[in-house]
Amino acid sequence: MVLINTYEKFEAISPAECLAICLRYLATGDSFMTISFSYRVASCTVAGIVGDVSRAIWDCLVEEFMPVPTKQDWRDIAEGFLQRWNFPNCLGSIDGKHVVIQAPPNSGSLYHNYKGIFSIVLLAVVDADNMFRVIDVGGYGRNSDGGTLGNSAFGEALKDGTLDLPENCIIPGAEPRGPLPHVFVGDEAFPLRSNLMRPFPGTNLAREKRLFNYRLSRARLTVECAFGILSSQWRMYRRVIGVNPAKAEACVKATCILHNFIRRSRRGASGCPEARPGQEGSAGLQEAPRLDSNNAARAAIHVRDAFTAYFNAEGAVPWQQSVV
Repeated sequence: MVLINTYEKFEAISPAECLAICLRYLATGDSFMTISFSYRVASCTVAGIVGDVSRAIWDCLVEEFMPVPTKQDWRDIAEGFLQRWNFPNCLGSIDGKHVVIQAPPNSGSLYHNYKGIFSIVLLAVVDADNMFRVIDVGGYGRNSDGGTLGNSAFGEALKDGTLDLPENCIIPGAEPRGPLPHVFVGDEAFPLRSNLMRPFPGTNLAREKRLFNYRLSRARLTVECAFGILSSQWRMYRRVIGVNPAKAEACVKATCILHNFIRRSRRGASGCPEARPGQEGSAGLQEAPRLDSNNAARAAIHVRDAFTAYFNAEGAVPWQQSVV
């Protein structure tokens, strides 16, 4: 119904055809002129349809296919990472993807990234089944992933402790270590925090640290898989998106919500190789006291060291010794 009401201004074009035009653009990345020849409408009409339908797709589907996670949702995500990727208390894999766009007029270097191209940033939190759970779209290409996280609403909520995260809990089989916090996992571009784990830096590392890096990278693989699936299904990501940043943002959000729609309709399908079988649960982070930067850094290091010890003892998997 939203789609029908949105396109009353396109009275000569049915809602079904408007949807087909938008999906054609998202799936192929063809120019508006090419699509206009296929559907026999003006290219300016195609441009209007793509932007409006993309926003309607997001508005219609977001509550069902990407709702704001509740505390129980976070617990379910953590259970998925434990069972499939052998990483306990993990609330999601986080990373950023640069979406290449045409240089916006009078934008200076805001969208010019380190690769020498113009882009907006898609920052995403992905669960164990390659589903997008939280996204932030539209960050300037010049910003790093860590900077984009800090400027996003999700990053601010994560830092302030206002996300409805589960309480610290004891990892099954590691009761003597006490309760450990729930964390997100990211790469070296992100800061180390008590609720955000990143790898140990450097190459000449002790074996236990290399094991931690392997286990973290294994869990972080889900976000890389999700981005790969996204760009394979929606070929607009393989071209320069020749629209303004606002319309590009709407298109990206539409593809992310459609990604979840398709994944849920094919619940048994997986975009990544199956995980190897793994082993067979205080105060919440949102209620944690505010710490100064030095105390926060020490707390984060302590959490990472606790996970490192766990992965080298109770949480070891049979194949990790041959991998590292």
